[in-house]
Amino acid sequence: MAVDIKVLQSILEVNDHAAAENRERLAAGRVTALNLISAPGAGKTSLLERVIPTLNGATQVEGAAQPEHRIRSAVLEGDIATTRDAERILRLDIPVVQLLTGGGCHLEATQISKGLDELPLGEVDLVFIENVGNIACPAEFDLGEAAKIGILSVTEGSDKPAKYPLLFHEVTALVLNKMDLLPHTDFDLDVFERDFRGLNAAAPVFHISCRTGEGVAAFTGWLRERVRETQGAEAV
Repeated sequence: MAVDIKVLQSILEVNDHAAAENRERLAAGRVTALNLISAPGAGKTSLLERVIPTLNGATQVEGAAQPEHRIRSAVLEGDIATTRDAERILRLDIPVVQLLTGGGCHLEATQISKGLDELPLGEVDLVFIENVGNIACPAEFDLGEAAKIGILSVTEGSDKPAKYPLLFHEVTALVLNKMDLLPHTDFDLDVFERDFRGLNAAAPVFHISCRTGEGVAAFTGWLRERVRETQGAEAV
């Protein structure tokens, strides 16, 4: 057992060193990186397909008095196999790099470093890291991101914060997705709220439907605030 602990400590130390280098590199370029973590099928890619066109100016937020400042986005797409999600993101006409783990259940900071090498960081304000579909392992690994964003769909059940506490404790924000399906599930919003707030009192929760657009404007506004923090209030 002691040997296993030493091995795990070594892996995390190497990862944390690479994460620190990623964070310094991103800060020097005034680029915001966000780590999206969810189970498979919760809607990470669908969420990006909704918010990125709004951020880059292709789609205007309903009710906005004037066009928003354009935020240039890029995506590092993590998957065990296939390039299918990266192909979806490529249709948005933004830089995307596919990171295949070959069986690994999470992305690591060294993989992110290699992915950043392939991005035109001088032309990017915001990098979305779409992690491998998993709500356990990815929460343990710092990638150098500015924030972790959890995505939970109502079809997964309201017990997930209690069953997977680390992710819900670590997130800076949480997207509760597929709200259009809520009437067709037994998802208990009160149980979810109680369990989540017992782990994380500060993170905002965005109720979103990627299908209908519900809640997307509020989440996009929050993303703009994260970029503003990195670039300065006058920049966004």
